[in-house]
Amino acid sequence: MKKLILILSVIPSLVIGQGIKSLDPTLGWVVEKSLQGEIEQMKHLEMCEEFWKYKEGSFSREDLPENEKAMFDSCAADLPEYWSINGIGCSWYCGGGQDSLSASSELSAQNNIQYSASNAHDLSYKTAWIEGVKGYGIGEYLIYHVQPTNPRITEIIIVNGYVKSDKVWKENSRVKRLKLYIDGKLYAILNLQDTKAEQHFKIEPIGVSDRKDYEAMKKMPIWTIKFEILEVYHGDKYDDTAITEIYFDGIDVH
Repeated sequence: MKKLILILSVIPSLVIGQGIKSLDPTLGWVVEKSLQGEIEQMKHLEMCEEFWKYKEGSFSREDLPENEKAMFDSCAADLPEYWSINGIGCSWYCGGGQDSLSASSELSAQNNIQYSASNAHDLSYKTAWIEGVKGYGIGEYLIYHVQPTNPRITEIIIVNGYVKSDKVWKENSRVKRLKLYIDGKLYAILNLQDTKAEQHFKIEPIGVSDRKDYEAMKKMPIWTIKFEILEVYHGDKYDDTAITEIYFDGIDVH
C-alpha cells in the first residue's frame, strides 16, 4: 500500500495533457545514408591522413598550390561519425537522458546484426529496433525509463523504418501510427508519415515540473514513456516492423 501511495503522489507532479490527442509531425532532415557512403567517408579520412603526413610540419594554407588548398579545406572540416544522428549537439541530453530502454520483443540477430531495443536510442542511423513477433508487430512496444531529475521533454523525434539504405527501408515495414503512453496513461496517437525524414512531434512539457528541490526529485521513482505500434505501412518483402530511432529534446537544460 505504501508503494502505491508513493506512485500516486508523484504522478500529479508530471505535466500531462488532458484527453487523448492525435499528433501530426513536422518533417525534418531526410536521412540519405548508405553503406557505400560510409566506405567513401572512410576512404576520404585515409586520404586525409596521408595528406597530413605528406605536409607534416608547419605551413600556411595560402602557400599551398590550388589543388592542395581544396584538399586542405576538405580535410580540415570536422566530419562527424558517418552514422551519427544529425545535429544532436548539446541539447536535452546534456541534462541526463533516459535511464534504460526495453521492448516487448526483439527480432533475433541475423549475420551478427542486432535488432535490440537499445538500437532505438543509440543516436545512430545505422541500427534499428525491429519487433520480434509473427506478423506486423501490432501491439508491440518500446518503453523508455526516465530519471525524475532529467529535464522535461517537449519534443519527440522519430526516424521511421530501417533507414540505413533505401533497399532495407522499403523491404521492412514501417510504423503508421503509434500509441504514446506517459507513466502507463495513454497520452496521444502519433501519426507517422512513410518517409525517411526525421519526424518531429511537439508536446506539452512532460517530466517533473517542480524542480526546486533536487534532493527530493532524486527520491521520486523513474517514470516511463511507452511507444506502442498501432498501425503499419507494409514492407515490400518483410512484415517485420522497424524503428531506427526515437529521441528527445526539451527544456531545463541550461
